[in-house]
Amino acid sequence: MLKKYIGDAAFYRRAMAVAIPIIIQNGITNFVSLLDGIMVGRIGQCEMNGVAIVNQLMFVFYLCVFGAVSGAGIFTAQFHGSQDHKGIRQTFRFKFLIGLAVSAVGITLFLTLGEPLIRLFMQSETDDPADIARSLAFGQEYLAVMLLGMVPFALSNTYSGTLRECGQTVVPMVAGICAVTVNLVLNYILIFGHLGFSAMGVRGAAIATVISRYVELAVVAVWTHLHGDRHPFIRGAYRSLYIPGSLLKQIIIKGLPLMVNELLWASGMTVMNQCYSTRGLDVVSAINICVTLSNLTNVVFLSMGNVVGIIIGQLLGAGKSEEEVRDTDRKLITLSVFSCLIFGSLAASVSGVFPRIYEVSDTARSIAAALICVNAVAMPFNAYNHSCYFTLRSGGKTMVTFLFDSCFVWCVSVPLAYCLSRFTGLPIVPMYALCLSADLVKCVLGTWMLKQGKWIQNLSGT
Repeated sequence: MLKKYIGDAAFYRRAMAVAIPIIIQNGITNFVSLLDGIMVGRIGQCEMNGVAIVNQLMFVFYLCVFGAVSGAGIFTAQFHGSQDHKGIRQTFRFKFLIGLAVSAVGITLFLTLGEPLIRLFMQSETDDPADIARSLAFGQEYLAVMLLGMVPFALSNTYSGTLRECGQTVVPMVAGICAVTVNLVLNYILIFGHLGFSAMGVRGAAIATVISRYVELAVVAVWTHLHGDRHPFIRGAYRSLYIPGSLLKQIIIKGLPLMVNELLWASGMTVMNQCYSTRGLDVVSAINICVTLSNLTNVVFLSMGNVVGIIIGQLLGAGKSEEEVRDTDRKLITLSVFSCLIFGSLAASVSGVFPRIYEVSDTARSIAAALICVNAVAMPFNAYNHSCYFTLRSGGKTMVTFLFDSCFVWCVSVPLAYCLSRFTGLPIVPMYALCLSADLVKCVLGTWMLKQGKWIQNLSGT
């Protein structure tokens, strides 16, 4: 029985060869984000609230970019499995163009609607108007600089995503390490004013982040162009931006639901956080503290989702048998869930200590500790759902993933959060737990979808 869920040494060597560089990159990125949050949190609670709200809004943009390039990434992984370098080059071009387009839309929206969007998270009648005004001002200051980093973020995802789908996970990891190192050093210098620089506060944090985006893009792009022998897709990638109509149609059909899914899912999460924020600015601070730690501990299952998508996509593209594909997928999901049992326990163990790092009220610290424990319990279930999502996506079932992911959020999670926040006096901790528990339904749906097997299909044409 255990052999169905536990692989041999060769299986784990293959999985870890893909997973470890992604986990290291994401882990370092989120560790530095944790330090960023702590640094800003050491300035003051209003500063942290302003930055946290803007980062929640930017999160929607980040996932839109991810969804836009991932639609083509489904084909990239399968083209790599069939060694079709021309096909990879054409999917790369699509990612480049769609990344620029999403960036242009995002910049326009934030320039025109930035202030009212930030104000949506400051709806509590119990907060001091002066604190609301200060939080808003810091948020606007931070957003104005962060807009400069949106294009390099999209282009970095274009290069890094393509390399990962072609089995090269080390270079994106190195680029990420370089970026977060620059970000961390500049944060220390610019936020607090060291080495002759004046203290810039939240503006310094934003400048450091933007510079790190350009560093990451430079590293991954320069390496890719210097190693065209290893990755022939980059040769002539910009000679023209031609993409065959038949492939473009396929990418749009398969990829558009994925992009819309990421947009709706991210916006749904943002709306839920806005519902939580009706309980006051202390809750905004607590949510930010909880999310900062959760982003670090969630690295394993989020990275394992990418591993599932890459490995299963390559197996499908190489024409492997249904039995082999199912067996590999089942063992990868088991690995992800088991890892999250461990990391969830670690998160819960530091829930009482971690919030004390921040210069926030005792109320915010107490709420944050409770929310961290709730998230820790939910981690294994999130890992299972995330792996189901990437499994379905690897076979091109993006419409199914759309229904599984964003439709569930907007039809179940968001209405639940809205009703609990507007029509009850339920405190934030039980309200948060109830909203997360809705995802248990997705575990059942995910199991059923995997057993159906309709996601097992070769899109590479081989």
